[in-house]
Amino acid sequence: MRASRLLLATLREPPAEAETASHRLLMRAGMIRQLAAGIYTWLPLGWRVLKKIEGIVRAEMDRIGCQEILMPGVQPAELWRESGRWEEYGPELLRFQDRHSRDFCLGPTHEEVVTDLARRELRSYKRLPLVLYQIQTKFRDEVRPRFGILRGREFLMKDAYSFHLDEDSLDRTYARMRESYGRILDRLGMEYRVVAADSGNIGGALSHEFHVLVRSGEDRVAFSDGGDYAANVELVAAPAPAGGRPPPGEDKRAVETPGCRTIAEVSRHLGLPPERCLKTLVVKGAGDGLLALILRGDHELNRLKAERCPGAASPLRFATAEEIRAATGCMPGSLGPAGLALPLLADREAAVVADFACGANREGAHFVGVNWGRDLPAPETADLRNVVDGDASPQGGGRLRVSPSMEVGHIFKLGDKYSAAMNAVCLNREGKAQPLVMGCYGMGVSRLVAAVVEQHHDEAGIVWPVSVAPCALILIPIHMHRSRRLQRAVEGLYRELLALGIDVLLDDRRERPGVMYRDAELIGIPHWLVLGDSGLDRERIEYRRRGRPGTRELPLAEAAEFCKRQLAVPRAAPVPEEAEAAPPPQPGGDT
Repeated sequence: MRASRLLLATLREPPAEAETASHRLLMRAGMIRQLAAGIYTWLPLGWRVLKKIEGIVRAEMDRIGCQEILMPGVQPAELWRESGRWEEYGPELLRFQDRHSRDFCLGPTHEEVVTDLARRELRSYKRLPLVLYQIQTKFRDEVRPRFGILRGREFLMKDAYSFHLDEDSLDRTYARMRESYGRILDRLGMEYRVVAADSGNIGGALSHEFHVLVRSGEDRVAFSDGGDYAANVELVAAPAPAGGRPPPGEDKRAVETPGCRTIAEVSRHLGLPPERCLKTLVVKGAGDGLLALILRGDHELNRLKAERCPGAASPLRFATAEEIRAATGCMPGSLGPAGLALPLLADREAAVVADFACGANREGAHFVGVNWGRDLPAPETADLRNVVDGDASPQGGGRLRVSPSMEVGHIFKLGDKYSAAMNAVCLNREGKAQPLVMGCYGMGVSRLVAAVVEQHHDEAGIVWPVSVAPCALILIPIHMHRSRRLQRAVEGLYRELLALGIDVLLDDRRERPGVMYRDAELIGIPHWLVLGDSGLDRERIEYRRRGRPGTRELPLAEAAEFCKRQLAVPRAAPVPEEAEAAPPPQPGGDT
């Protein structure tokens, strides 16, 4: 590939709207361009990266015996109504009508479509287990698309679905898929954690998420520093308080706090640490009323835990400022549990704080020196908070570390959630019809592009692993247009590299060396060969490795073979198929 013929659309300045390293660098490197909010065009270099990651994902799916299909992106509403998700899924489901006023949606996922396929094609247990997958564009109408392709509305995803006769078979496939996802992320050079997760609106009995650890991640995972435990923060049980509540040491009194509405402002104004300031969050109750949740000022509410508490609406919904004023006579920011005319539920840690500060339930005022059991009744308690760094691991063996992360894969044991609702049955060994047992396995292919950049970049640009780089090697001739002999040498080396099967980009533009170097760094090509007239005089060529210091001189005649050795990747050993993947012929079966 020649740079002079390539749509090489690098930018010197990052776009103003870019908030993350991946968004900034993919735009600057000329790999993506925004068409509309959350919708991107992939330019040639970005497309090459996307296809290489897609190839790794496809290879690992094929390696464990999955079969690739392609399902429609446009889905009829009837299937979603059968599963019960047409109304449940929410506004992320983009609904529309065709010219005959029939309801359709753009597929955000394909459980309904693949279940319909299975009920038409899988009549007998003799065809089981079966794993089907596709790599296809999905659309989810995100309320706030951001971070480039990390949270776009249109994205490329690998989704796989498995069909089984029983849970034991599902367990085996689930384990193989979990191992396969690990191999994909290993091949991409990612630091990641596999964590227990909530199944969300996909449903099912058990799920695990695959999170890569990145500073810009919107999720957070907790993992033990002394064991294998790891889980999404929303699922981690916080440890019970180590001791009881200390006895009161202060008298309750009111303090004016004008303009102080946040914990940080109140803490600073009162000169108290946030852990001695309690905050009051008001949510909708299970009936028509409201419920007040009390937490320490330095803790965050865990929405999943809160919505599972008796008395709270599910899904969790926060009360509006108008609803709070109507119920309490006070606006948020000055609320507190002392004298509040709402049912209270306190986090266990908040319930053992003594001499705390809280809102006085009137504008611009707070109480200090408040104590449970003396100034207000001891509250009902529950685990309501997210865990933090240093909390004890729920499974013992160390302390928790909490890290920002980005979810790139999610696997589910669906059981018969969809098959029972949509009457997808097959005949078992006794000849009786039973619902298929299903698994679901998703991985964001386009999101993986951004995830790799988030973990592999420096101040100069992207540092792609060789496995997914748009080109493995770049050949940079210095002022080639001024020297015919240099041009002949470079063209000969370029043809030699291509003949060896090396994915090489020849920067044959009439540009200054500094421009060529900056573009090569920004684009992130791993291996460089730099040749000028002075090197040609000595029959030497300069070799560089992106992201590593220093250079190395090579004999020009040996450069191509050297690069071939550097780029050699050991072939992965095949995984033997499960015995159940090819069941023995049954009496009366197909021959």
